[in-house]
Amino acid sequence: MPLGVVIRRTPGVTRWAKHVWRAVAVLPGAPEASWKELRREGEAREYHAATLPLSLYRTETEAYQVALADKIPAIYVIMRHAHGDTPLEVVLVTASPYEAQDYADSGEELVEKVPMPAGLFGWIKDFIELHHEDEVFVKRRRDKKHIDQQEDGIGDARIRQTSDVYRAPTRREPAQ
Repeated sequence: MPLGVVIRRTPGVTRWAKHVWRAVAVLPGAPEASWKELRREGEAREYHAATLPLSLYRTETEAYQVALADKIPAIYVIMRHAHGDTPLEVVLVTASPYEAQDYADSGEELVEKVPMPAGLFGWIKDFIELHHEDEVFVKRRRDKKHIDQQEDGIGDARIRQTSDVYRAPTRREPAQ
């Protein structure tokens, strides 16, 4: 589903940052756009920065369930600082908090949590109901091998076992 990303520019509060850029909304089914100004309120401006596809995967349904169970369900917008005409490059939109965390861990991208519209919530919920499969927990069983009886392979085979098995072998000079 195509999602338009709305980014708001507000004046900075320090002399080092002229403006603060934040993703504030997503527009489900939005047409293509490139930094189209939507609204002005005083010095604040909102732009339809980009439209990207929101892709859902059957293997990620557990992550989507976590996102929908959040107090305020959200879509995550991943952005980078751009080197050109636009201040930010919108890289990805995702419904997976796990994927968003991976991008946040790198420290190179900006990750914004944007409230999920009700229609999008229903669309993702329907996808989960259609594709989710619970994984059965299988407890790992220990081997029946008794490892306390004999010490196989400890130390270096070149060292006599009656001595310290953890010491490094010494180099012997050939007899003359």
